Amino acid sequence: MGSTSDKIKGTANEIAGKAKQAVGKATDNRSLQVEGSVQEGKGKAQVAAGKVKDKLKDAVDRL
Repeated sequence: MGSTSDKIKGTANEIAGKAKQAVGKATDNRSLQVEGSVQEGKGKAQVAAGKVKDKLKDAVDRL
């Protein structure tokens, strides 16, 4: 998966996770809140992975 793809999917997961957390909070559904938190964390990790790939590609390109 490319860096752009990682960042896009990661951002989508972050947004979906935040939405799940909000719905869980509004409906007093602790399970949904936790699921949203996990999904948001996954999204942040995907975005970070995309940024690392960008940095590595830049470093390789400079060699």
